[in-house]
Amino acid sequence: MYIFVGTNTDIMENELAKIHLSVDCTVLGFDGNRLEVLLIRRTGEEGGREFHDMKLPGSLILDNEELDDAARRVLTELTGLKNITLQQFKAFGSMDRTKDPKDVHWLEHAQKAHVHRIVTVAYMALVKIGRAMIREMEGSEALWVPVGAIPPLAFDHNEIIGEALAHLRSSASMDPSILYALLPRKFTVTQLRNLYEIVFGSKLDPANFYKKMIQLPYLVALDEHEKGVAHRAARYFRFDKTIYNKSRL
Repeated sequence: MYIFVGTNTDIMENELAKIHLSVDCTVLGFDGNRLEVLLIRRTGEEGGREFHDMKLPGSLILDNEELDDAARRVLTELTGLKNITLQQFKAFGSMDRTKDPKDVHWLEHAQKAHVHRIVTVAYMALVKIGRAMIREMEGSEALWVPVGAIPPLAFDHNEIIGEALAHLRSSASMDPSILYALLPRKFTVTQLRNLYEIVFGSKLDPANFYKKMIQLPYLVALDEHEKGVAHRAARYFRFDKTIYNKSRL
């Protein structure tokens, strides 16, 4: 049996939220030493004074585009990066997202539209920061900032980054192969340990970590070592996805 509950049209018209939909992209990159997040420089004016701060690559979506298409478009337009794999991980819709008039005025000026409440769909990407990627970003307002040195950002973007890092930790705990997407094609165990320490927020004993890692069948030792280093040259390794998948069966 179905029960239909009537509604008062006048009340519904008063209570329905006038919502804009946006996408925000948290791109996490590893340069071999530090985990960093990609941010956009923002300039605006509030109270007759110019301000400068930063935000995640994001924007309101167009009326005729899908969410995934919007995320890819925004990332390319704001950072110059293309062919980046983005994954939805959470939606943020708190009424407090637009509590700062500075953010609202900036967005209304940028989008040339009156803004009410904004719900954003957050995306995350893991990338290796290399020379080619740096060149691809030239001419944009994008920059890499270490996750441990992120300043106060626009809207709730600090919260979004925090949730992205929590999502990364949770995902990597279940599937460690995710972390190898952040490493160069060939890497040292020290670089791998450094990444683990940053992501999980705890120090690891170097000797024990090394012994554990070299026993993994999917961590393949190469006949190559570091060059031009002051310390003892470390051996390079590579991650073998095929062996990893077989080991998980």
